[in-house]
Amino acid sequence: MMSGIGHANPLTAYGLDELRRRRSAKWREYPPDVLPVWVAEMDTPLAPPIVDALAAAVARGDTGYASPGALPEAFAGFAARRFGWRPDPESVRLVPDVMSGIVEILGNITEPGDQVVINTPAYPPYFHWLPKIGRRIAASPLALTAGGHRLDLSDLERCFAGGAAAFLLCSPHNPTGLVFTEQELLAVAELADRYGVRVITDEIHGPLVYPGATFVPFATLDATAAERSITVTSASKAWNLAGLKAAVAVFGPGAQADLGALDEEISAAAGLLGVIAAEAAFTAGEPWLDDLLTGLDANRRLLGELLSEHLPEAGYQPPQATYLAWLDLRALGLGEDPAAWFLRKGGVALYSGPHFGPEGAGHARFNFATTPTLLTEAVQRMAAALHS
Repeated sequence: MMSGIGHANPLTAYGLDELRRRRSAKWREYPPDVLPVWVAEMDTPLAPPIVDALAAAVARGDTGYASPGALPEAFAGFAARRFGWRPDPESVRLVPDVMSGIVEILGNITEPGDQVVINTPAYPPYFHWLPKIGRRIAASPLALTAGGHRLDLSDLERCFAGGAAAFLLCSPHNPTGLVFTEQELLAVAELADRYGVRVITDEIHGPLVYPGATFVPFATLDATAAERSITVTSASKAWNLAGLKAAVAVFGPGAQADLGALDEEISAAAGLLGVIAAEAAFTAGEPWLDDLLTGLDANRRLLGELLSEHLPEAGYQPPQATYLAWLDLRALGLGEDPAAWFLRKGGVALYSGPHFGPEGAGHARFNFATTPTLLTEAVQRMAAALHS
């Protein structure tokens, strides 16, 4: 059960002056008069168990090279409690972050020139890294329905039948916040088995799912594609640990040969403080996570209310997961990149929609993992710029 919001809401801990002292990319990319609601960082303190674990490590000078430690067991325990998934800790490998893990794995299981399918709009680093390692992107756009985005299985089959070697499934989906149903994922697995496509899942937002939706790890499905799948995930989004560099790759029972092919040097690039923080998150961070989810759930509703009042032309479908809102701003007439316009005219930094692929034209991504006060000010600034 989620605990009450009140003083326990991590999103209300800091004011703007305190946040402006941060040195992370979110707060240093733009001038101080800009409100940043772009990159996927949260304006929260760390969960107390993580603070304690990191403070103890620093006090003992424990800042050397990373080893996995108890992270595989910690993640397996969290996955069992949270999702009913019981991965074998022996099949869990340390990687520095989700994207580097994906790049390394795709480099092993596909060949240069192979097609890798992604659902667009898609996480921008996919567009950078897949071509960089010589893989061709096969874009399968999500279908836009009256109820929001959904997986387009017929288009996915078109891509699979066209000779794709792998499917990079972002689940839950960034930037739309879509949570795939078990039936959809089973249909994906059936298509992957039919066409011999390997499935790699980016499940970094799995812990950030709201009431009304259920996250199903792809690896838990009763399908050959699931057994052969490789999941890459991290505590970094749910507990705001991105700068500490630690993630895990989980190899299914049918992917053990790929586990053996993973270069051991990839683990050496992870950060020891990231491992320590992730262990604490997965073993003792769930009460804090529940408080966070309560606060985020309130913020996603608040964002809808603010948009209805101040920017009714903006299209907003409350996400089922993540703290990222995918805004359809085409009706505002601000061109292909409304984020650039709002930065210039309103002093609000959104994430530019075109970075997410062709379907991002006229869209922007809004990070609502901040205080309700700053969330309100950001929307009011946007509206004031538009109406001035």
